[in-house]
Amino acid sequence: MKTATRQHLRANLLMLVAAMIWGSAFVAQRLSLDAIGPFLFTGLRFLLGALIVLIVWSVARRRTSHSDDAPASLYPARSAKLWRDGAVLGLLVAVSISCQQIGLQYTKVANAGFISSLYVVIVPLIGVLLRHQTGVGVWLGALLAALGMYFLSVDEHFSILYGDWLQLAGSIVISAQVVLVSRFARRHDPLALALVQFVVCGLVSLAIGLAVDPLRLADIVRAAPTILYGGALSVGVAYTIQVVAQKDAAPAHAAVIFSMEGVFAALAGWLVLGETLAPRALLGCALMMAGLIVCQVMPMWMARRDVSSDSAEPA
Repeated sequence: MKTATRQHLRANLLMLVAAMIWGSAFVAQRLSLDAIGPFLFTGLRFLLGALIVLIVWSVARRRTSHSDDAPASLYPARSAKLWRDGAVLGLLVAVSISCQQIGLQYTKVANAGFISSLYVVIVPLIGVLLRHQTGVGVWLGALLAALGMYFLSVDEHFSILYGDWLQLAGSIVISAQVVLVSRFARRHDPLALALVQFVVCGLVSLAIGLAVDPLRLADIVRAAPTILYGGALSVGVAYTIQVVAQKDAAPAHAAVIFSMEGVFAALAGWLVLGETLAPRALLGCALMMAGLIVCQVMPMWMARRDVSSDSAEPA
């Protein structure tokens, strides 16, 4: 029992570290815009992140290569389906991150962090379209999140920032990616799948960047710290942490912790960029955070209540 408790505590701490990295990475993304184009930045940081994942994946493959029952999915060159599925995910990530990166030019880091976290609510709502059973907790969480986004993004003139629309679009696209990951991850090794999607995202974004963004070596050198943080830490290290941590955590529980990236984004924006939020926006952040938590926790609580009531009934 103590061992299991330690494992869950370790997983929670690791996921919190990943959320902290992802949230603070919004500052790196914003700062990069002063030196380099959005597509070039995305391409370079995802290729760097792919390199980190490649190293981790190579170590994992080396450890299992001596085993006769090593899964075939550890060998991507032999799996056309891995490349196909990874390419689909990579294209979705490229679209989502592009919306996020461009949108950061027109909104605050806090807005971007919280709106991007809406995938925690959007993913269950996509399940409605797929005819999955959706409980009252999801609808209540979605209502709170939508109300929170209203207070966060809509001003007294009933207009919403252009950048917030892009963040919302990116959150919807990444929600579709999350739904597909849950399906594709059953077919392939998670690190191999991540490697392919990061390479595809990086190459597609880099190709667009070379076509539309100015390319100067001096600009890349100026943006190097943000590329290193956004690529090595946010893409490579944080994703690896996620894979390791979620072995000992329920998906819904993990989603609640990962949604804390919005809080860390707001905190990082305040500490590094001096961004502040009006009371109306702070209320919106609080409502969105409540919606994200309710969306995940309430269904778990109701399921446990139903199990307890069933077990309490006389045979």
